[in-house]
Amino acid sequence: MAQDIFDLPGPPVHSIVGHLLELSQDPLDFLTNCREYGDIVPLRLGLTPNCLLTNPEYIEFVLKNRDDFIKSPGFRVLKSLLGEGLLTAEGESWFWQRRLAQPVFHQKRINNYGEIMVEYTNQMLESWHDGEIHDIHADMMRLTLKIVMKCIFNTNVDSGETKVVANALDVAMQWFESKRRQNFLVWEWFPRPENVRYRQAIVEMDDAIYKLINERRKSKETSNDLLSMLMDAKDEETGQQMDDKLLRDEVATLMLAGHETTANALSWTWMLLSQHSSAREKLQAELHQVLQGKPPKVEDLPKLAYTQQVVKESMRLYPPVAIFGREAAKDSQIGDYIIHRGTVIMISQWVMHRHPKYFDNPDAFQPERWTEEFEKQLPRGVYIPFGDGPRICIGKGFAQMEAALLLATIAQRFQIDLVPGYPIIPQPSITLRPESGIKVRLTQIMQEQSQDGKNREVLIRS
Repeated sequence: MAQDIFDLPGPPVHSIVGHLLELSQDPLDFLTNCREYGDIVPLRLGLTPNCLLTNPEYIEFVLKNRDDFIKSPGFRVLKSLLGEGLLTAEGESWFWQRRLAQPVFHQKRINNYGEIMVEYTNQMLESWHDGEIHDIHADMMRLTLKIVMKCIFNTNVDSGETKVVANALDVAMQWFESKRRQNFLVWEWFPRPENVRYRQAIVEMDDAIYKLINERRKSKETSNDLLSMLMDAKDEETGQQMDDKLLRDEVATLMLAGHETTANALSWTWMLLSQHSSAREKLQAELHQVLQGKPPKVEDLPKLAYTQQVVKESMRLYPPVAIFGREAAKDSQIGDYIIHRGTVIMISQWVMHRHPKYFDNPDAFQPERWTEEFEKQLPRGVYIPFGDGPRICIGKGFAQMEAALLLATIAQRFQIDLVPGYPIIPQPSITLRPESGIKVRLTQIMQEQSQDGKNREVLIRS
């Protein structure tokens, strides 16, 4: 007989608001400790029934059944920013958009952006100097934003419209984090200063995006950017295309998802490499052997096996998104357990990626674990940095390629070391950001030519 999830054991409640205080104070630690209660852990967050899933089969079941388990109320708050784009749309609207956009993100098309990624990274490196102290997270955010703006609009981030869009995204992330800390108990319409700034930023962003869309519609020039491909995408059965409102929503979604997650993944990667010198040395040895000092290209990626293992392991320990939720749209059953309509189901990559049942020495940074054999035996629903099921991130290929190319380009030219004593605190909001950035010292790597004519890397210090 099926059992109600709220008859299952869970963490004790110490407050009238249930587990809200524990979740808001340290969500990563709280949810990790919840793992000991079993495959489904009942939680009470205010008046909303919640549960945490720690069984990968249950996670896969929820992610596969997109109509029965929709985006959670907390995530739906993003609709004021992203509208009805792929990240927030539901049902047939989402299905139609996904079908229309899928060819745009085919790997062969995405590969064309590899050259832009490396070019913009080298431009950034020209402004770096040996011995400088940087916030590497801020640097990665600026870089990936420039790249995604170029790939979407074929324009530079320094243009007027794209500056407005970049500012709006930053305001939105700050606003969402403030809402999370308040557990969404303060309504968006309430005239608090951060709410006013947020709404004004969206108005300005909309004006800028619509201007770029209108300019593109009027232009006779052909372009290979993502906006043009989305505008050209056509339903094969009906001939229907995206209108300006939907294009705006897709563009806003691509900008948020297309730079924030990769920037975070790379920021945590630099932190981990600085903390593990043997992994950094192995990475640099591979880059030297494969690239010989040349800028990486997309066709080099299959030969950069360890580089990609580093990215996978970094996204295991510090997933770009640490926690997300689904809401039961109707009474359902997961395994032997009853899930009532309206229950919010929490899934945490942070919890699953560090699960000792599936990863030996789970808190250790070990890129070598990512062999082909290991990945084949890993159950689905355990390692999900890009989600899974029909709603798996459409930009997964773009993000993986970008992370590997940027890592290879930067690691050839600079060694990045953490500034001792600077606090690094993971902040799980929409994405997993370092709360106060990551301060590092840059050490330039110079190319020297040995007697046999081959390049070798040498550190120089100011």
